[in-house]
Amino acid sequence: MSGSQYATRDLKGYGAAVPKIRWPGGARIAVSFVLNFEEGAELSVLDGDERNEPVYEVVDEVAGKPDLCMTSHYEYGPRAGFRRILDLLASFDVPVTVSACARAAERAPELISEAVSRGHEISCHGYRWESHAHMDAAHEAAVIARTFEVLKDVAGTAPVGWHTRSAASVNTRRLLCEHGGFLYDSDAYNDDLPYVVTQEAGHHVVLPYSFDTNDMRFSPGGGFVFGADFTRYCADAFDWLWAEGETTPKMMSVGLHQRIIGRPGRIAGLEALLTHMSQRGDVWFATRAEIAHAWRGFMGLPAWRASGATTAKAAS
Repeated sequence: MSGSQYATRDLKGYGAAVPKIRWPGGARIAVSFVLNFEEGAELSVLDGDERNEPVYEVVDEVAGKPDLCMTSHYEYGPRAGFRRILDLLASFDVPVTVSACARAAERAPELISEAVSRGHEISCHGYRWESHAHMDAAHEAAVIARTFEVLKDVAGTAPVGWHTRSAASVNTRRLLCEHGGFLYDSDAYNDDLPYVVTQEAGHHVVLPYSFDTNDMRFSPGGGFVFGADFTRYCADAFDWLWAEGETTPKMMSVGLHQRIIGRPGRIAGLEALLTHMSQRGDVWFATRAEIAHAWRGFMGLPAWRASGATTAKAAS
């Protein structure tokens, strides 16, 4: 393959030139908890989708027919896990970014409203819980517009963040910038700090996400068996970044799912992690929007303003 095909990749990052800044309050590390709100947006024959989406704990799939067992596994999140997680976060006064699929939000608008009333951020996680990698640009633009409009209506405030399920397309970031309503996206896994990319539509913040400090590792073969496994791994990552934060800023993302860490046998692992982080001190617990706004300021960019969302026809 020609080397020119890799021209857009950046394997250097900040290198030795990491910005010498401090997070608000002089914190060494910014910690972003993300609660993925996907239940009700997963693929389901009951909803007319092409197949049934498996859950992490169950790998057997019913093909071509509704799978009521699988559906009920997903229902656990909004029925029981959601408030358990938010109540725990509230006890530590920690905000969370609720990364919501719009179809899930349509089905449980009262939960989105509750998250907003508690002071949490609502960001976009696609309309359905699906990859965008194979979408053509016109269809993807319509999906982005539909997701934005639905979440704005349900939450009562416009979202400013985006994260595609696992695989964005080569057009996603450009389309987000052209849309005009997005401050940042999290479609990257390549750094411990935010960074700014320049698109034709302007400057755009990228907040890298993480699959390792993430409760999805409770899946078969993922390495987590008990809540203590989650605590130990995430605490080790936090401690290392916190130590590095003495001289250079660091950011840590922790991915949560209602149906996973919201289980009573796992939630204590999150409680122990929050206790560990809080006792360490010099931590800025922030939403992703707060971090993205701060980073623009650190980079000398003007305060971000939505430029007016496009009105691409909603995808069916």
